[in-house]
Amino acid sequence: MPIISAVISVVLGLGVSFLIFFFLNWLVERTGDRWKARLLPYVFLVPVIVLVGVFLLYPAVRTLIESFMKASQRRGEAATWVGLQNYAELFTDPEFLGVLRNNLLWVAVVPALAVVIGLLVAVLTDKLGRRRETAFKSIIFLPMAISGVAAAVAWRFIYFYAPPGNPQIYALNAFWTTVTGQDPVPWLTLDTGSLNSFLLMVIAIWLQVGFAMVLLSAAIKGVPEETIEAARLDGASERRLFFSVIVPQIRGTILAVLVTVVIFVMKAFDIVYAMTGGQYKTSVLAVEFYTQLFSFQNPGKAAAVVMILMVAVAPLVVYQIRSYKSQEELR
Repeated sequence: MPIISAVISVVLGLGVSFLIFFFLNWLVERTGDRWKARLLPYVFLVPVIVLVGVFLLYPAVRTLIESFMKASQRRGEAATWVGLQNYAELFTDPEFLGVLRNNLLWVAVVPALAVVIGLLVAVLTDKLGRRRETAFKSIIFLPMAISGVAAAVAWRFIYFYAPPGNPQIYALNAFWTTVTGQDPVPWLTLDTGSLNSFLLMVIAIWLQVGFAMVLLSAAIKGVPEETIEAARLDGASERRLFFSVIVPQIRGTILAVLVTVVIFVMKAFDIVYAMTGGQYKTSVLAVEFYTQLFSFQNPGKAAAVVMILMVAVAPLVVYQIRSYKSQEELR
């Protein structure tokens, strides 16, 4: 079974890495002091390289190869090489192009709103007393403690739909029918526009605001008081002080949080799958991968979707690593 094979692979990979570590350590201990100082870093580095190669590089290369293959429809026959056919079929499929557009919409909306709301909450809570600030931040950060599936289950009681004539026990439709006097609306199953996607984005923003708030609040507290006092002595208003003094000094943290949330959004799966299963034009790339692999039994196209996602995320990861390095150099 695939799960048993995966567990065996993990155990073997970890076991081999530990054996390599102890063997190299044994060899280094028997060398002179001069060579020991030179070789000792590699005792710790080589097992890590083995783990990265087995659990990261090999799956990535294997996925890349799979994206150029097409599984046979007959049981027992090997997959055939089809070149770029999987990519061509994806990029000429209107449904997949709709998935790409929806994913871009998520990337455009969720990170920006999460950072803006997180920054706003961080600024406002910074002006509260210590006890009230801690309590308020704990409430805002609480959604980070639950998974996307748990968040989706909680938000079902807000978005779901009870047919007309039934008690409206779901919050959004209860409010809608009370205020407008109209029939309840199946918010998540609307097949026109992107309203249902925006409603799912609200859940992702709700999950990520706490993360943004904590990091941005720490960055704001790290702004030197001398610069703030100097701006106030120059007659700067609170608004001018925030945008001209505080924001430029926490720009690195804002960008780091933004990139982190973008990477989270690019991989979003659980919220969409738990709420709509990717139907009604709400699918994103991660859900499309799952659909191609398990619903359509098409591992070649599923691998192609993964490679598209990896290509989209890789520049963000590189940028974030460089950003962290530049911040460390400044310190």
